Amino acid sequence: MKWVKGGVITLAALLIVAFVALATWEPFFATPSEAPEYREYSAEIVRDEFGVPMIYGETDADVAFGVAIAHAEDDFFTLQDVAAMSKGRYSAIAGEEGATFDYVYHLLDARGTAEREYPKLPADTRALFEAYAAGMNEYAEQHPEEVKLSNLFPVNGEDVAAGFALRQPFFFGLGNVIGPLVAGEELRREFGPDIPGFPRKHAKPVAEGTAHRGGLVLPWGEEADHLGSNAWAVTPERSGGPTTLISNSHQPLRGGVAWYELGVQSGEGWHFTGANFPGSPFPFLGHNEDLGWTNTVNRPDMADVYQLVMNEAGDSYQLDGEWHALEQETVTLPVKLGPINLPVRRTIYRSSHHGPVIKNDNGVFAIRYGGMGRIDQLDAYYRINKAKTLEEWETQIARMAIPSTNFIYADRAGNIAYVYNAAIPDRPELEEVSANWRGILDGSRSELIWDGTVEYAEIPKLINPASGWLYNANNEPFTAAGEGSDLSPDDFSAVLGIERKQTNRSRRAYMLLSEADGPLDRAALERMKYDMTYLREGYVDRLWTELESSEFGDAWPDPDMARARELLINWDFTADNEGPGDALALTMILSFMGAEYNNKPWPDVGEKLAESVAHLNEHFGRIDPPMSDLLRLRQGDVDLPLDGGSDTLRASTFWRVDDDGRFSLVHGDSFIQWVEWPTDSGRVVSRSIQPFGAATNRPDSPHYTDQMQLYVDHQLKPVRFYEDDVRAAATSTKTVTNAR
Repeated sequence: MKWVKGGVITLAALLIVAFVALATWEPFFATPSEAPEYREYSAEIVRDEFGVPMIYGETDADVAFGVAIAHAEDDFFTLQDVAAMSKGRYSAIAGEEGATFDYVYHLLDARGTAEREYPKLPADTRALFEAYAAGMNEYAEQHPEEVKLSNLFPVNGEDVAAGFALRQPFFFGLGNVIGPLVAGEELRREFGPDIPGFPRKHAKPVAEGTAHRGGLVLPWGEEADHLGSNAWAVTPERSGGPTTLISNSHQPLRGGVAWYELGVQSGEGWHFTGANFPGSPFPFLGHNEDLGWTNTVNRPDMADVYQLVMNEAGDSYQLDGEWHALEQETVTLPVKLGPINLPVRRTIYRSSHHGPVIKNDNGVFAIRYGGMGRIDQLDAYYRINKAKTLEEWETQIARMAIPSTNFIYADRAGNIAYVYNAAIPDRPELEEVSANWRGILDGSRSELIWDGTVEYAEIPKLINPASGWLYNANNEPFTAAGEGSDLSPDDFSAVLGIERKQTNRSRRAYMLLSEADGPLDRAALERMKYDMTYLREGYVDRLWTELESSEFGDAWPDPDMARARELLINWDFTADNEGPGDALALTMILSFMGAEYNNKPWPDVGEKLAESVAHLNEHFGRIDPPMSDLLRLRQGDVDLPLDGGSDTLRASTFWRVDDDGRFSLVHGDSFIQWVEWPTDSGRVVSRSIQPFGAATNRPDSPHYTDQMQLYVDHQLKPVRFYEDDVRAAATSTKTVTNAR
């Protein structure tokens, strides 16, 4: 039996060796980044009473260095996730969920894009990104106990750029193309009227009857389906006072695309306050002394799908009668599973003519999307941060470098503007109807493979409408400024793929703004921003029409189901925590909103109502609890009641269901900033709020939860923009440097 015992020992030794290998291989096989060339940076981080940092530096690069350190002080946890995504190593942190990101990283060739395009950026832009990377490296070096993935640092500017290349396409819905293709499911591609092959018309840059004053990160998943935002801009004439810009972004409250509030000021004229995402050296929205802007997600048809004609071996595709080899690359995803990392091998395919390629049971499909292979948005965002006039700002937007998102703009001079910004593919103008751009295209025809984007003149935009106001709530661009000021869809070709959708938020905002007979002053706009009403239109009307159907009443003998139906039929359509049907309505509406907005199958009303009744009975012992008992804002030990619905202007969009059955908000009103420029030469005034606080991932910080009560109470805090105000309110001041 000695040989049996020896065999067991040998097997155990082999298992130990295998375990150690799987637990340790990933960092050694990861390709390390070359650290940025050494340069000495120095920045001052001054935090106000809410912990929001204002970062000062002699140069813009000094400030970018400080931005990275300030953000790391508040949320190094998430910054590391973003850094791992930018290197295709997120699965080593997040396991199977991270593998999705890493697969897309390789599929979209985020690293290759950064390697090719980053050196082409202007030197001052690259200097900004190298400084930001140096700041992340400095923090990691000084706090090694917080680093959660070996060999993740150093990072460099190219790494940061790769993160931009990975995440940006998902804001215009690329996940709704990639996800179904990977799964072999039917694509949901309805963005507007399905009228292929229309010749493109050049859009009117300004609506008739208006005046031009002075010129002008998430891959697919249920949470990503509910992205949204609200934005307003009002002229001094209409407000009766200042030019007003309201930024009301709806983003996840935590994670890689959660807003981080900050301010920056350099000796080179960069002075801005707003918010960015982890992994960015500059704010993406906010204001400087002279102008500001905010964004909402738009969903133009930015991606085309081609079915390739393959040879029998499956390694070549046909184009115009000739065969071309399909590019292949095998990548290893380091998928974390408990204490080990499994090396999961995947083959990535690309067509040199079309773009990324996905094989499924239905065939071989290539994807081409607007902004593919570009990262010049990094430079455009930097330039608009420093713009001083409408003309300077619009010059940067007109580059079509920022792939998507609506822009709502306002400035000290009293100008307001709306730009349906999108790097829409410059599709060929074909007369035949066989090229259905929203369907599956014939990948063997080179004439269907476009190059570049449409001209800026061709996309919808409005500048200084006669109404004196502009808004967007993730709706079509043809309801933005009111009757007599709105653009007409007839002036834009269907080939552009502009969405023709309305949200409840849009319908409600349009109604409130259009019907306002007094000034759109602060009080009036506050009532609109925190409005919690649903209009019985669109998907809401369809849902309630089905609920009212006598067929449903006859089919539900269960008394709780019958009473639930009655509560909903008699509901006041206001998610304000005051009606007995509010909680029940909250549990119902989200699924039907998502189905309409994302072109998903309409849910079964009876099944959804039964789920809602069962949930409320199980966790509350009744079907009519106060909605404030159900919907909560939770962080650490703070647990507060919330109001607002999934698609109301006061937005509580999406939540997780906690063990106690409560809905804990994870997506909705996130960073809110309210900016006012007085008509005289006085100072710009702004206020803001975050759902939790400045230090979202630092439980020991006093700023972990200190904005929660204000958020729940519909209150805003002051934004400290000018240096004397910043220093007067300062609770901490520190100088950070990498000097050796």
